[in-house]
Amino acid sequence: MEALDKQDPLRAYRDRFHLPLQENGEPFIYLNGNSLGLQPKSVRQFVEAELLDWEKYGVEGHFKPIDPWMDYHELLTKSTAAIAGALPIEVAVMNTLTVNLHLLMVSFYRPEKGRYKILMESDAFPSDRYAIASQAKFHGYDPEDAIVQLRPRPGEVLIRMEDIEAMLEKEGEQIALVLLGGVNYYTGQRFDMGHITRLAHAKGCVVGFDLAHAAGNIQLNLHEDGPDFAAWCTYKYLNSGPGSLGAVFIHERHAHNPALPRFEGWWGHNKETRFNMRKAFDPTPGAEGWMLSNVPVLPLAAMRASMEIFDEVGMKALVDKSKQLTGYLEQLLHELENERVRIITPSNPNERGCQLSIQIKNGEKSLFHRIRAKGVIADWREPDVIRVAPVPLYNSFADVERFVEILASSMEELK
Repeated sequence: MEALDKQDPLRAYRDRFHLPLQENGEPFIYLNGNSLGLQPKSVRQFVEAELLDWEKYGVEGHFKPIDPWMDYHELLTKSTAAIAGALPIEVAVMNTLTVNLHLLMVSFYRPEKGRYKILMESDAFPSDRYAIASQAKFHGYDPEDAIVQLRPRPGEVLIRMEDIEAMLEKEGEQIALVLLGGVNYYTGQRFDMGHITRLAHAKGCVVGFDLAHAAGNIQLNLHEDGPDFAAWCTYKYLNSGPGSLGAVFIHERHAHNPALPRFEGWWGHNKETRFNMRKAFDPTPGAEGWMLSNVPVLPLAAMRASMEIFDEVGMKALVDKSKQLTGYLEQLLHELENERVRIITPSNPNERGCQLSIQIKNGEKSLFHRIRAKGVIADWREPDVIRVAPVPLYNSFADVERFVEILASSMEELK
């Protein structure tokens, strides 16, 4: 373990984040970056710079500072495109995740007689289920009929690719929209987005992905994979702060189609004529044409602190360490040889990110509370799963080893 940490080329980045402290002053073992990423220490500097500009310039801060607020969101475009595997014209930082999913479904869920169904995971994140069901109802369809759910086979937890293929073959001509998570929040299963997109497009379906648990976690290649759209939050692996902004991807092939239906707002209007005020809506080409309101600079400033780190490290180095770190966690859990412990996340590193979902047989939340009392911050999901995410930017091999020791001792105490 010590040798692994010494050999880790990213070990210095841990010191660039604030680690939550226990009452004894020792840092928690923080394995919950799949819920909320830690705060980069440089956040304060970035946010205070904008507070000073606000103090100094007032409304003229939109134009006078080194980083004018008018175009502030564009400071994040290149970094966001790199994380998404996209072209700059295909991404925009805006709104929050579920808001963006609704905006994108306005454009890309266009049901008609004979093709009105939406394909999704049976165990998608609740907000996605609510959004999709409400979109179906908005268009006059019964969600029970309009939503087609991908379910694991009896006795299994994960969704097999061959079952996705079979579903698209069977139902594809009735499906208007395929909307899946890139990485399932509960199991940590990663879907082959390129393969799914090609299969669905061959059946005439529109394809979108919720990448809340994928962005900043796995290497995305959205432009090449070719989905029509995607959306994600930035407060998990991208460390932008609680409840912070989301981002969208809209494929380049839709970039110059002003006739595509959308909900309109003035920040999506052509930048050259935005302030003429009295002209009809003329969308900016690309993803920015879906923006509604002028950008919230302070959350964007916090996000810049994290994006600066991602720019330095690059997704390849992050994914390389992630596979090694998560593999080490998996190895240690198997070495427990405890029949109560079952990892429900795929064992293939290419079919997951850094999250492992650990199912505890006859588990109850008292076990989770016990490991928390011993210095571990993880995530409990009913009825019996502990989700842990060793994030490569700030977690160490020592964190992983100590977590497994605490889990083992806690289970022993609760026999």
